Amino acid sequence: MLKRISDEIKQAMRDKAKLRLQTLRSLINDFKNAGIDKRGKEGLTEEVNSPAEYLSGDEMTKILQSAAKSRRESIEQYAAGGRQDLADNEQAELDILSEFLPKQLDDAELEAIVKSAIEESGASSMADMGGVMKVAQATIAGRADGKRVSAVVRQILG
Repeated sequence: MLKRISDEIKQAMRDKAKLRLQTLRSLINDFKNAGIDKRGKEGLTEEVNSPAEYLSGDEMTKILQSAAKSRRESIEQYAAGGRQDLADNEQAELDILSEFLPKQLDDAELEAIVKSAIEESGASSMADMGGVMKVAQATIAGRADGKRVSAVVRQILG
């Protein structure tokens, strides 16, 4: 993923696509910061070109999802505050980030995974929602937003 994003940054520079360039550089910076944090926590000392090289693909995907979630929340806040210009900018950034996110599950696939998680965890009521969510999130692995998963679990258990 890091190589693909780096290639996209180079292309954005050639195309003089400022917003795309800014968004992708911000993402690389997020990766580097997470890599530095991980490196410090694990006490790693060897020299590496980029701290982001310490991150696995799953960790990078989580960072990417976090950046996308942040943009979604900003869009809601800007729209509620009457700042459509800023909401549009955040939406454009979200569209760019979405290119790198894993393919999202459709409703039928999500429902099937949740039903399987309910069977696996032996859930029978809303009190068991936490266990279902844990099993479902392990299977989903970033291919659906937590709010969406939660809504489906509530619908089926409720």
